[in-house]
Amino acid sequence: MQQMYRVLYLCTGNSARSILAEALTHRLARGRFEAYSAGSNPRGEVHPMTLALLRSVGLPTDGLRSKSWNEFAAPEAPAMDFIITVCDRAAGEPCPVWPGHPVTGHWSIPDPAAVDGPLLVRQAAFRDAMYVLKQRISLLTELKADSLDRMALRVRLGDIARQATSQP
Repeated sequence: MQQMYRVLYLCTGNSARSILAEALTHRLARGRFEAYSAGSNPRGEVHPMTLALLRSVGLPTDGLRSKSWNEFAAPEAPAMDFIITVCDRAAGEPCPVWPGHPVTGHWSIPDPAAVDGPLLVRQAAFRDAMYVLKQRISLLTELKADSLDRMALRVRLGDIARQATSQP
């Protein structure tokens, strides 16, 4: 039986990128990863374009919500194996001390919620973010984490960010 890993995706607002990552991981992980998302300064609601995109590709949206990373820093929170920031702003913020001392990584993804312009341009920004996240999460879920030490895992998370950067 394979070990189940827990991954927490962090973004400042927890309304788009980290939510997309959480939903994609549930689909791609084939039971090997349990995914969560949170924000340092959560918006309090998931961006409507995030929900629309997830639904359009057949991913469930039930239970997705914008929440604070403090929920996952509490002593009773589940211990994470990986914490991955998906926005540059959250990566630069002082993070809580995480129970279990998880392996951390940073995957810089442009914020689709910050894109202005016509509807099609904004929708394309969300699709692009989802495409890059899907590539990276596919690589993450293929890791043989139980055979690597913490430093090797951290390096591998950085490798994933560099390998999966092209847009469709």
